[in-house]
Amino acid sequence: MGQTAYLRAENANKKQMTVTPEVSEKSPNLPAPATEADLAIARRVLDIEANALRELAESLNGEFCDAINLIEGLKGRLVVTGMGKSGHIAKKIAATFASTGTPSFFVHPAEASHGDLGMIGKDDAVLALSNSGETPELSDIIAFTRRFNVPLIGMTRKPESSLAKQSDCPLVLPASPEACPNKQAPTTSTTAMLAFADALAVTLMERRGFSSEDFRTFHPGGKLGQRLLHVHDVMHGADTLPLIAPDALMAEALVTMTSHSFGCVGVVDDAGVLAGIVTDGDLRRHMADNLVALKVGDVMTARPKVTSADALAVEALAIMNDRSITSLFVLDDAGVPVGLVHIHDLLRVGVA
Repeated sequence: MGQTAYLRAENANKKQMTVTPEVSEKSPNLPAPATEADLAIARRVLDIEANALRELAESLNGEFCDAINLIEGLKGRLVVTGMGKSGHIAKKIAATFASTGTPSFFVHPAEASHGDLGMIGKDDAVLALSNSGETPELSDIIAFTRRFNVPLIGMTRKPESSLAKQSDCPLVLPASPEACPNKQAPTTSTTAMLAFADALAVTLMERRGFSSEDFRTFHPGGKLGQRLLHVHDVMHGADTLPLIAPDALMAEALVTMTSHSFGCVGVVDDAGVLAGIVTDGDLRRHMADNLVALKVGDVMTARPKVTSADALAVEALAIMNDRSITSLFVLDDAGVPVGLVHIHDLLRVGVA
């Protein structure tokens, strides 16, 4: 082989060597497509857990009502505890109770044995979670409640367990199978615990008449807090309102509208009651009628949509969206304007 042919062959081998590893490196990283077998497993898990919740609903009895009565009558707080996966569920349960009107917090059972038992007062009650009802780490908390007459609610799937027998109010979950193939990993059991506690918390909410305003008290931040704002939280006050009499000329109304920048002016009678509103749309409809010489009462829209200061901001937004308008006057019980809420105000606080 000549030197030129030899160099060509060597270069070709080098190119092949650089290309081949690049392909082989990428191939293993390609995601495997989802298969019907994967979807079947997922559906089976959800079916098992859904069936467990149906069994739980059918199993509710007087013990549930006893637990509701006990928690409702507490002078102190509901202390929720659990170990492992049950502990993770217990933390969420405590948060749910605390945010829906039942003062509650989580105590880790291992930490309780090293001083945190002092967090449990004589007016409190303990809700202890254990799938088996024999969790060793719970023994000190159980003993503490028995010694100092602290009410104990035990949530377990084993009615003959130590936790169930020691509880003042045992809440026994149905023995539904776990969703994992080995029937061991906490799946169905933890779902049932969480759902059972949700049923307790919501029942207590309805018993107490826990309102949206109460809910906002515990959720002032985030989107939920924004959606529970009231009109009086976002409206412009009475001293900023663009108001005019019905017998005034539109020339004066235009000046008032321009100086307030709300895109409207409220029309009030001699008693200060809102009789109508003049908007940009009204101006366009009367543009060919020597507008500035007309009286406000001839141009205004009578009986406009309004709201109250105690209405939710989202309710005001719904009216605006339904009527394709951008502002609402806020009236008191006598029909007198006390404020104005604009779509920009709702956008500013994140309601819209």
